Amino acid sequence: MAQKLVSSWYNLHSAVPSSYVQPPETRPDNAVFASGKLVPVIDLEGHDRPDIIRNILKSSQDYGFFQVINHGVSKDIVDATLNIFKEFHAMPEDVKIKESSKDPNGRCKLYTSSGRATKDVVKYWKDSLSHPMGEFMEYWPDKPLGYREVVGKYTEELRKVGVKILELFSEGLGLNTEYLCGGLSEDPVVLSHYYPPCPQPGLTLGTSIHKDPNLITILLQQVGITALQVFKDGEWIAVDPIPNAFVVNIGIVLQIISNGRLVAAKHRVITNSSSGRHSVAYFVNPTKESLVEPAKSLISPTSPPVFRSMTFGEMTTNFLTKGIQFEEELRTVNFQK
Repeated sequence: MAQKLVSSWYNLHSAVPSSYVQPPETRPDNAVFASGKLVPVIDLEGHDRPDIIRNILKSSQDYGFFQVINHGVSKDIVDATLNIFKEFHAMPEDVKIKESSKDPNGRCKLYTSSGRATKDVVKYWKDSLSHPMGEFMEYWPDKPLGYREVVGKYTEELRKVGVKILELFSEGLGLNTEYLCGGLSEDPVVLSHYYPPCPQPGLTLGTSIHKDPNLITILLQQVGITALQVFKDGEWIAVDPIPNAFVVNIGIVLQIISNGRLVAAKHRVITNSSSGRHSVAYFVNPTKESLVEPAKSLISPTSPPVFRSMTFGEMTTNFLTKGIQFEEELRTVNFQK
């Protein structure tokens, strides 16, 4: 049973298997939810560029999240991408495994248990496909028909959106416009999730409480199902899907580069008992060799570095081993003790 995918066996059970049950303190049915609070929505085609930048920075400081509309990606491309991933996750289990196992280095893979809240592996209620970009396209799935064409076009468009947003961040932080481009954003990864209906959604999570260990994440949500939640001031705020909008959240790497000015917020995904849900995340990552550290122009005698320097490869290894606690180890005040 442990070897079967969530998507193929969830409907065989009337209760969540014990290995998927969250501790009482992290269960959705024990959480405090915010009422009337919304993650900001930013129009990227607004005519007042300084105002767009101010809104992005304020949203990133207050929430670590915002949504963008008028981002330049057509509805046809967005819909085609969501549909092709729906087709992938609906394929027979053996076909999905075969199609996602072509990369000899294992960077293109299918999995159902991701993230580490502690050193122990915790299972989450989802079925996921992850693969990198660029030259790794030869290892992408060939099925469903048109997968490489659709996902290739989508990721090409998301790269443009990412550059646009990173330039706005750079300008707002007083950095060179291209500071966050280049090595700090050259190793993106696309990750599709399918969250099947769950018989006891109050006991488990689709994705555990975490922060993204990257630069930024650009997320496409399925409209009509609210599942993503952001933690702020002791409460969980729902991020309602908006048609043809993307959710953008700050990763730990950008928090470090901004020397703590921008916030990588805790977030999670809950499940429901009636509907499956799909989402597509585009993770903007540095190359493994890139040095992640506070931007030197943001450091001064009155604003010393809050975080220590580390390559992204080293940071990722430590994060996967130690989980969210690793962020505190990065802080210079803790490192010097």
